[in-house]
Amino acid sequence: MNIKPIRRIVTGHDAEGRAIIQEDGAVARMQRIGGDIGPMFHEVWNTQSTPAVIDAASGEPEEEGIVLAPPKNGTRIRVLDIPPEGDGIRNMTPEEAAAHFAEVGAGHASNAAKSGAKHALMHRTETIDYGIVLEGELVLIMDEGETTVRAGDIVIQRGTNHGWANRSDANCRIAFILIDGAFEEGLA
Repeated sequence: MNIKPIRRIVTGHDAEGRAIIQEDGAVARMQRIGGDIGPMFHEVWNTQSTPAVIDAASGEPEEEGIVLAPPKNGTRIRVLDIPPEGDGIRNMTPEEAAAHFAEVGAGHASNAAKSGAKHALMHRTETIDYGIVLEGELVLIMDEGETTVRAGDIVIQRGTNHGWANRSDANCRIAFILIDGAFEEGLA
């Protein structure tokens, strides 16, 4: 899969308080998750608190590796390149699925072992996620029902169990903005 780089432009302030372009270049943190069959994660930015601290010129808060969920009380923006789905995912065992999510610190999010799981990579996080399809298409799979999302479509994922399947023959690029959330009693 030929993956185009993601350009990230970060603004800030100079010593006199004037607005500047602080950074302009390719996203530095990228990692393929789940081996050759998995998506490429492009980590764009995160915040560590809400409200987010706005200072003159600090960079992105440091993190170790790639983590699925945003920081507690924080946010995350990432872009995923999801290749066409093959037998490696369709025939994945629940243990392999959990290992896939464990690579991004979220083995607990995997629901593939759940009775009646509709897809090997079904998962649930305690977040609100805005997913914006940039190119290609994906099938959003829910416990009940599914729908195809295409370039320009926006998904608001509200802490629900779901999976993504690329049933096309081309890469899908989707941007996600993840916001830390808290389940209401009874939904956890």
